[in-house]
Amino acid sequence: MLLLAVVAMAAASVHAQLQDTPASRETFDCPMRYLAMEYAAELQPWRPSVAFSQLAAALNGTPEKPPGCTVEPAVSMGVAGGSRFRHAALAAPGPGSVMLFVDAVHGSDSNDGSIDSPLLTIDAALAASRKSPGYDSIVLRAGTFYQKDTLVLGAEDTGLTIQAYPGEEVWISGARPLTGVSWKPYNVSAGRNIWQASLAGMGFDGVPGLRYNGTRLIRARFPNSNPETDGFGATFNAAWTPQSAPRVPSVQIDLAQPVRNTSASMFQTFTAGVGGTCDRFQPDAGYWCSVNVQGGGSVIYFVPTAMQVTQSIVPNTPYKNASTAVIQTWRPGHWASWMFTVADATFNASSGTTNFTFSAGGFQGSRGENQGAETYIENVFEELDAPAEWFYDENSQVLYLWHNASSGTAPPTDGTLVVPQLRHLINVSGTQAVPVVGLSLIGVGLRDTRYTYMDPHGIPSGGDWTLARSAAVLLEGTEQARVSGCVFERIDGSAILVSAYNRNATIQYNEFYYIGESCIASWGNTEGGDIRLPEGYGLDGTQGNQPRFNQILYNWAHEIGIWEKQSSFYTQFKTMLNHVEGNVVYNGPRAHINFNDGFGGGTVIEKNLLLNSCRESGDHGPFNSWDRDPYIFDGPDGQPTVVKQMDHIRSNFVIANYNSLGAVDNDDGSSYYYTWACPTVSGLLFACCVLSLTDNDGHRHVLIDGRVMWDC
Repeated sequence: MLLLAVVAMAAASVHAQLQDTPASRETFDCPMRYLAMEYAAELQPWRPSVAFSQLAAALNGTPEKPPGCTVEPAVSMGVAGGSRFRHAALAAPGPGSVMLFVDAVHGSDSNDGSIDSPLLTIDAALAASRKSPGYDSIVLRAGTFYQKDTLVLGAEDTGLTIQAYPGEEVWISGARPLTGVSWKPYNVSAGRNIWQASLAGMGFDGVPGLRYNGTRLIRARFPNSNPETDGFGATFNAAWTPQSAPRVPSVQIDLAQPVRNTSASMFQTFTAGVGGTCDRFQPDAGYWCSVNVQGGGSVIYFVPTAMQVTQSIVPNTPYKNASTAVIQTWRPGHWASWMFTVADATFNASSGTTNFTFSAGGFQGSRGENQGAETYIENVFEELDAPAEWFYDENSQVLYLWHNASSGTAPPTDGTLVVPQLRHLINVSGTQAVPVVGLSLIGVGLRDTRYTYMDPHGIPSGGDWTLARSAAVLLEGTEQARVSGCVFERIDGSAILVSAYNRNATIQYNEFYYIGESCIASWGNTEGGDIRLPEGYGLDGTQGNQPRFNQILYNWAHEIGIWEKQSSFYTQFKTMLNHVEGNVVYNGPRAHINFNDGFGGGTVIEKNLLLNSCRESGDHGPFNSWDRDPYIFDGPDGQPTVVKQMDHIRSNFVIANYNSLGAVDNDDGSSYYYTWACPTVSGLLFACCVLSLTDNDGHRHVLIDGRVMWDC
């Protein structure tokens, strides 16, 4: 219970305002922000003090903050000079087990793996561990492990722990250092500092990204912006060619049974389309590919096939080679961002117009439209015109970089420039029949995976989300897996995916920072209903091939959705009976927590601090849910049912600012949600501390004891 001085101050202020007229923002808003800081410190007091300084900056940077209010963290908040990692003590090996030490700086794979004679690579330690019959530990010493290949763990690795040596900073990187290259001047005059280096014969799998001293550099783009600091950034508006192919599936699925009677006349039976307009997805099926979709803005999925811009809009057109280009655009309404690759570009000299025909893309969300909205174009050589920008010519295998230094200063070759190469850092894959049991990853940093926004995406269920079934850490077919005390930083795809069969996974005490897509996603499989539905996309989940009983606890997540804007801290698809508690989440483009369907229910969301969601998107809230397609699952009595258990949202501190419609957005078909048990201080109900709701006049208000206190 937060019996703190700042709470008393806020309570006294609000009690004084319990009149028929709204309180002034100044008397409530600033104490509320201090209360958010206190709540974060109460939830996670072990965080370093810099974490609370970053949180204060996020609270101070919001557009609705009243003038004259500046939040400062208390000196007592966090640990001065503390670590971002939460390490665990080394446990003595059990009978038949070994503890193997790995040192990326001083090790050798010809060593025996003892603390005085460490191995060099994690791969060598894993091979040695598999020769031992017990539950082993791989202990990583300080340094960065640049993985050439994904660490693939299976049932033979049951009981394995991979952890950092206590007190030491360890990173596993999916990048490759850019050493051994020869930089040559390309244009180092007139204030420019552009250099070139051939990567031919060096074995790089393209250059999907570039980091310098850990920070993302910018792929050449127009208009210029930094995705890390500017969000989607500067944009232009274009003309679009709508999809001309038939907007129908190859196979239409409408099941008469089962019938769910919980949503009046809507969302009662299962519907899906297979193939046709759904060919962009993998698997090629989805609710939004059906001709019988329902809900807000309910039209079948389709996307534009080309874009037109004039030289007055994009001055450097026509491009010499536009086939390298990637078009990034908002879907209208800012429900998701789309990415398209370019097949070819044609230039009309009389009108000064370039037509870009798309080769792939538009599958980064399940809701279609005829056109995009705000747009930028990247990965074009002619747009290499600002410091920290780069371009890689795949044909010549030459990398061009405007090194952010004085003209004539060459880029470094000491390994501070790295190129992301891997999609997955760790792939833990068992099966429901033979799971990987008790695997732990503790106190390790994971970074520098390549982007996955152009990889195949699927429509997991009836909500608006789509997802690539990949992540830096992939858990599939596991029991009692644990990811604890780690730092996920500058992951260009999703950080953690809990896929298919998983039981009792715990993801706790981690930090997620500058994540390209979602921090944690949980995606189950269902079968049956019609033999024409692809594997994993039926309506029957009673076989249990889903994540269940998983815990998402006391994580700290910020700067989310750098690339895909339909991203969250935690998003779930066809999973049930989970627990989300004690997390601090801020600065994301869309909902921080998203439930894409009503499969199973029984999940508890409690004691979280959520703020600064929906910073770039619209028509959403810090928590969002949909439930358009019914599923069959086993109920509390073990019998099949289509009626989910109650999901509980309780005792959360939610600030629904930026473009949020409300703190809890239970959208199309969402049922059986119990939002309750908000904390009380001196009898004052904070309505989940700060609960922003939408009333009939379309304004957002904070409600205290059921009364409108002030207008957002």
